[in-house]
Amino acid sequence: MKRELNLLALVAPLALLGNLAAQSSYDLRSPDTTIEVRIRTAGEIRYDVVLNGRAVLENATMSLDIEHTKLGIKPRVHDAKQRSYDQTVEPVVRQKFAAIRDRYNELKLSLDGGYAVVFRAYNEGVAYRFETSLGQKQVKIYGEEANFRFSSNFVVYYPQEDSFYSHNERKYLPQHASEISPDFIASLPAVIDVGQDAKLAIAESDVDDYPGLWLRGTAPEFGLAAKFPPYPLKEAQTSDRDYKVVEAADYIALTPGTRAFPWRVIGVAQRDADLIVNPIVYLLEKPSQIQDTSWIQPGKVSWDWWNDWNIDGVDFPAGINTKTYEYYIDFASKYKVPYIILDDGWYKLGNLLDVSPDIKMDELSAYAKQKNVGLILWTSWKTLDDQLAPALDQFEKWGVKGIKVDFMQRSDQVMMNYYHKICREAAKRHMLVDFHGDQKPATMTRTWPNLINTEGVRGMEWSKWSWESEPKHNVTLPFTRMFLGPMDYTPGAMRNATRQTFAPINHQPMALGTRCHQLAMYVVYEAPLQMLSDSPSNYLREPEILDFLGAVPTTWDETKALVGNIGEYVVVARRNGSDWYVGAMTDWTPRELELDFSFLPDGNFTADTYQDGANADRNASDYRKTNIPVNKSTKLKIHLSAGGGWAARIYR
Repeated sequence: MKRELNLLALVAPLALLGNLAAQSSYDLRSPDTTIEVRIRTAGEIRYDVVLNGRAVLENATMSLDIEHTKLGIKPRVHDAKQRSYDQTVEPVVRQKFAAIRDRYNELKLSLDGGYAVVFRAYNEGVAYRFETSLGQKQVKIYGEEANFRFSSNFVVYYPQEDSFYSHNERKYLPQHASEISPDFIASLPAVIDVGQDAKLAIAESDVDDYPGLWLRGTAPEFGLAAKFPPYPLKEAQTSDRDYKVVEAADYIALTPGTRAFPWRVIGVAQRDADLIVNPIVYLLEKPSQIQDTSWIQPGKVSWDWWNDWNIDGVDFPAGINTKTYEYYIDFASKYKVPYIILDDGWYKLGNLLDVSPDIKMDELSAYAKQKNVGLILWTSWKTLDDQLAPALDQFEKWGVKGIKVDFMQRSDQVMMNYYHKICREAAKRHMLVDFHGDQKPATMTRTWPNLINTEGVRGMEWSKWSWESEPKHNVTLPFTRMFLGPMDYTPGAMRNATRQTFAPINHQPMALGTRCHQLAMYVVYEAPLQMLSDSPSNYLREPEILDFLGAVPTTWDETKALVGNIGEYVVVARRNGSDWYVGAMTDWTPRELELDFSFLPDGNFTADTYQDGANADRNASDYRKTNIPVNKSTKLKIHLSAGGGWAARIYR
């Protein structure tokens, strides 16, 4: 839904000197004029991105190979129009804000050969896309060139991948552009430190009927370039959840000749913390394809898999059975957690209609309905695809509220279309979708607001088998992966460990970092469907923790990224209604930070604070809860232990 501002969209061309179509160079500026895009069309389409008078991208190039004709090479402009646009978007699901200003200046270059290139300059970055009007019902896309050439040998936070077949759960590790060879591909976004505290984030948006964008190095040049998974011709299933491409075409897409192609996005942040509130990817997504969205309800989820179905103090064997899930439902109902998930194991692999004999699904769904708790069911993507209509129809009869779809590990055109199909079919039955097994759906959540969360992130599950989900990584994610959209990191560990006390234990998992580090994730990380990953039994022993976890929302009317440095620390404040929440996290370096509460409105508030305990450096579960008065003039010094955190609920 959009609401007009007083400044309406201007569709007339902006004042320009001379005949635009006769020019070979064009200039486009962001509304606040801090970002400039300099575009040239002599020989090929090239552009620079200039930030505060300083070039950060130089001679970046683009072209699109359709049926072996490269659009963008030897271009001839026959029309050029600029316009300004200014409206307010009100998201169905409030990931960051209840309202987002959608404000940009646009240049559309129409070129001989039946195509156009559209550039947009926002205060938050730059984007461009190809549009074609070729008439053919279908054309083959043999490639797309997108070369992002940096003006210097900048440091890139690069999520390097081994192949296109991936869960996209990489670390964002810094390296100089000159060190990234063309053999090294990466998922998104690549975040570039361009100096003077500024950052760029290369991403995409509005991907439909097209493969997802990947990146590769261009060393010895200073830059990155687009790479795309080819169109699959033959696939082979090696297990219930692994369905790999074994033969691929020499083209990347088969698509209509008249269409708009995905946006190529260069987010711009003047300081690290601005990456957290940058909405450019969301704004460029296609608006909601669901007419009635009243049934879409975000919220928290009690999850079974991470804690390995461990509950205690009961008189039945814990596991994948009706009694255990009734226990999860009772917990969720008591603390107003709207959902529980039945993860891997509730059905016999390969058949979603064959429920585990230890689960009486009709009885369980009736119990959940009685307790006002919704069921979300996990499924392997290929099994769901094979049984799509009968499975979803059966889920609907059970009253299931959502599906968690996993193990896709692909972003070729066929799989990208699958993501849209699942969201569409689930919406018809008023079901939420949580995609694991790939990051690309993170950029579809405006188009499909029932796509309530996405993975493609190295989250807390890794702590069951490795040391990889550690605080330095955790304070890198808000500035990198979260730029794309919500991420299902799955926080909430009640067994907290230092580097000295941690061990990866699948059946009794723990997490690196302090208890307050975990609590802060519920504020820092955007996840409209947010997990309570530990056992209900572990939470029930911690009433003070449940005071926070029971209250903390999953959607936000306002977000303030207070301070932060990528990979070091982060502090975020978010508002839901009249309540504010603050989350602070650090890497392995203990820190003293001063919180400025000037984001609060006038009046007096009470803050329930959770801070690392005096012994959190040796016992990571140690914390202290306090209750203090605050107002907009308050300044509070807080201490974060190694791998630590700080969290607060602020209310009148």
